[in-house]
Amino acid sequence: MAEDDSNPHEQQQGDHGSQGQGEQGQGGQAKSPGQDKKDKKKSPLVRIILIGLVILAILGAALYWFLTRNEMDTDDAFTTGRKVAIAPHVNGYVTQLLVNDNQFVHKGQILLIIDDRDYRATRDKDAAALVQDKARIAAAQLGRSIAEKNFPGQLVTAQGGLKDAQAQLFKAQTDYRRQHSVSRAATTQQDVDYSKASLDQAEAAVMEAQGRLQVAEPVKANIANTVTQVEVANATLASAQADLALADLNLGWTVVRAPCDGWISQRNVEQGNFVQTGQQLLSIVEPEVWVVANYKETEITRMRIGQKVDISVDAYPFLNLHGHVDSIQLGTGSSFSTFPPENATGNFVKIVQRVPVKILIDSGLDPNLPLPLGLSVEPTVHFE
Repeated sequence: MAEDDSNPHEQQQGDHGSQGQGEQGQGGQAKSPGQDKKDKKKSPLVRIILIGLVILAILGAALYWFLTRNEMDTDDAFTTGRKVAIAPHVNGYVTQLLVNDNQFVHKGQILLIIDDRDYRATRDKDAAALVQDKARIAAAQLGRSIAEKNFPGQLVTAQGGLKDAQAQLFKAQTDYRRQHSVSRAATTQQDVDYSKASLDQAEAAVMEAQGRLQVAEPVKANIANTVTQVEVANATLASAQADLALADLNLGWTVVRAPCDGWISQRNVEQGNFVQTGQQLLSIVEPEVWVVANYKETEITRMRIGQKVDISVDAYPFLNLHGHVDSIQLGTGSSFSTFPPENATGNFVKIVQRVPVKILIDSGLDPNLPLPLGLSVEPTVHFE
């Protein structure tokens, strides 16, 4: 009953005290009614500012999309060009090296010289062999001319010799019969023996004349043989000419010249080195440079040959290069790799492929600032 009879005014003060302590515990100090009104006024203003920022961001993104909707850029791009590998045609020691690293050379300029003494001796030997073969062919042609007259004449001579031998045989046979038809008292044994010997000799002469005639009869074949000898001599002459031409080439190849204008690169030869045929000695980078940009397959939908391109070079930010799309490679990079993907195995994972695009540089290059191959660039293609 004593607790219930406590003063209500004291209880109300206790409530106000606890409430004040709560407000001070939350804010550190009690908030006035005017402060609460200010907080309520700030809340709509903050919301308006946030909404305005969001609208500005959306408008900026829309404006950026509108301004760049006909552009496509990539950072997967680099400069490239032609690299001509220089290798000797002949073996030998380098006696003179006339270029240095990164030196600019012109087409036809001498790069290095290989010892030519062996090749010069071979060339002189082949030149002498050519003179000999020319003499042989001249003799063969002369022999052919002689054969065209000699062989028919030999045939006529053989025919005449056979007739003469046959006449001598007829005379010997007549003498032999005469010696054997008369009585023994009218002749001597010596005459009989002479007639027999003369007959045998005449028969042998006829046989010899027949043999000569047989040898002389193939006139056309004998003449054709001399013609063949001329052809063989001509073939030998052609072979000698080819050997001499090859010797001249080998001698000329001892002087290695630049096949094009460009800069010396990757030089790995020194004076005195022994070099072999096909060994790469150095490379020449030609002045013409272009860009290869690897665009995603989804980025080439509107890309066409001839479209304008702006190019920025990471190494030279002050260069503003301009070019155009020259060609689009008919195959992705992976399709030309050593181990192209095989999508028919069943373990296929779709990956966005990249397609190399060749971009030619039209303007903006500094002639005193050549672009090395392999520099990173960022081309931006402008769709029409």
